[in-house]
Amino acid sequence: MYGCQQVLVSQNSDLINILTFLCEESHKLTNMGIYYARQLYFKAQKVLGKYDLEKIYKNNNHYKVLYSQAAQQILRTVAESFSSYYGLIKAYKEGKITEKPRIPNYRKKGGLATVSYPKQALKLKSGAPARRSPPSKDAPRNGQIRVPLGKTCKRWFGIDSFLISIPTNLNFFDIKELRILPKNRCLYLEFVYEKPIESLKLNPNNVLGIDPGLNNWLTCVSNVETSFIIDGKHLKSMNRWYNKQVATIKENKPQGFWNNRLAAITEKRNRQVKDGINKAARIVINHCRDNNIGTIVFGWNKGNKDSINIGKKNNSEFVPIPTARLKDRITQMCEQYGIQFIETEESYTSQASFLDGDYLPIYGEKPKDWKPSGRRTMRGLYRTADSCYINADCNGSANILRKVSRTLKIDFSRLSRGTLTCPQRIKLWSVNKKKTFENAVLTRSQTSLLESPVF
Repeated sequence: MYGCQQVLVSQNSDLINILTFLCEESHKLTNMGIYYARQLYFKAQKVLGKYDLEKIYKNNNHYKVLYSQAAQQILRTVAESFSSYYGLIKAYKEGKITEKPRIPNYRKKGGLATVSYPKQALKLKSGAPARRSPPSKDAPRNGQIRVPLGKTCKRWFGIDSFLISIPTNLNFFDIKELRILPKNRCLYLEFVYEKPIESLKLNPNNVLGIDPGLNNWLTCVSNVETSFIIDGKHLKSMNRWYNKQVATIKENKPQGFWNNRLAAITEKRNRQVKDGINKAARIVINHCRDNNIGTIVFGWNKGNKDSINIGKKNNSEFVPIPTARLKDRITQMCEQYGIQFIETEESYTSQASFLDGDYLPIYGEKPKDWKPSGRRTMRGLYRTADSCYINADCNGSANILRKVSRTLKIDFSRLSRGTLTCPQRIKLWSVNKKKTFENAVLTRSQTSLLESPVF
């Protein structure tokens, strides 16, 4: 499998100028490819081929100023986007999708676009062995990578390449691709590298159910007497503060207004969200490793944010939370460590009672006389038929496991009322440095001294 690592480019004005120039040329070449593809579709009703744009623009200066393989990748990306559009149009005419797709549009004037270099174009400039040898643990992890430029760039500016440093935790021979990413007026170097798959040989009969939410971002319950909640209030607070800042800056400004201040706070918010996603996913995976859990069941309803109507305030808080990105990150890490990942729909899991064994209908197939044995009460509690109170989100997470219990043959003998009543709450960030997300690796008895249980 492959992983990505991004490095922010800063405090090097010469390198920033080169990368900015390359991204500007990529932006112009992308718009040229989009123009030709749109005209070909509108006027001749012809389908663009994968290599057609390369043959047309190979003598253009915007093409020749870039390294040939990088320019080819830019035009092939345009061709792939139109190929996807043709497929969506066909599916729309056959009635497989309801919304009519839109043809790819031009990029905004003066923007920057991504530039990609395959491993074949990169060379290790310093720190390399005298001759090429197979990748090993002793392979070079220092030195610099030589990134080539086009012949026209050498003729115009007198330079044919530039150098970038290798991240200390990466092996040059493991790098498969280099990308130059412009985001919010910042430039990143993204290294795509090969990651080995670690087979942990965990017990597949031990299962962890995950119920995503808002204040409780992830509520996790397993059939081995463990339960915990990853707190989402801090992330919701960051989103609220970001939206308030954006609204203040854009007040009385024209539509589409953007400045350096907006770019800075947006980039800061995106980094915080990415950090939260990585920490939450690591907590889930570490919990599986520590408790010999070999299967994860994630409750997910596709399109759950489309046309959502849970109130103006709740909509503004729920929609920006990147739960889908967190789910994808957990999926990637499960693949890396050999953990089975299952996604299932979560309809009626919050309404039905796990302890009473209520029937869980599929969305759209609920019987008219269906009625849950218990109900959700105030302060995040769920009252069962015999008036026992358990955590409402833990009840939903346990019901998610019931959704696939017959298929996986899950044993619920160790999933007791105590597990559903006192989950451990884990905060991703804390003012006190001793209460960081590393608390997730502590035992329940240790963590109970730091955090009070959630009811």
